[in-house]
Amino acid sequence: MDFFDDNNNEIAPVLATSKKQDKNDYDGQLTVDVYQTEDDIVVQSTIAGVDQNDIDIAVTNDMVTIKGKRATPEKIKPSDYYYQELFWGPFSRSIILPEDVDSDSAKASMKNGLLTIRLPKLAKTRTKKIKISV
Repeated sequence: MDFFDDNNNEIAPVLATSKKQDKNDYDGQLTVDVYQTEDDIVVQSTIAGVDQNDIDIAVTNDMVTIKGKRATPEKIKPSDYYYQELFWGPFSRSIILPEDVDSDSAKASMKNGLLTIRLPKLAKTRTKKIKISV
């Protein structure tokens, strides 16, 4: 999908990011793919190690927000790590959608750690003929 500004310059879709809540509390950042099919806007994210019941998805007609928390499977002292690259703790991501969607018909599924959210596009250009009353 191509996006253009008022001067017909091509621009990229905007993705909102999670923000620092206070000086010691950060939400982890989810990586996402956002693409379209003929009928849907599709958001996908790899969310390994999280039970699907621990993921909260909120959808409006122009934004989707994914929140959750990844808990460590066991308690490990920081001094026992050789490498620590996995993120443990709360995560969130808000995505501003490139067009309006039908939030009431949105569906989400998760398979093998891949979250897929399907958001049906709203038909913007519906033509309705009206008759002039006398």
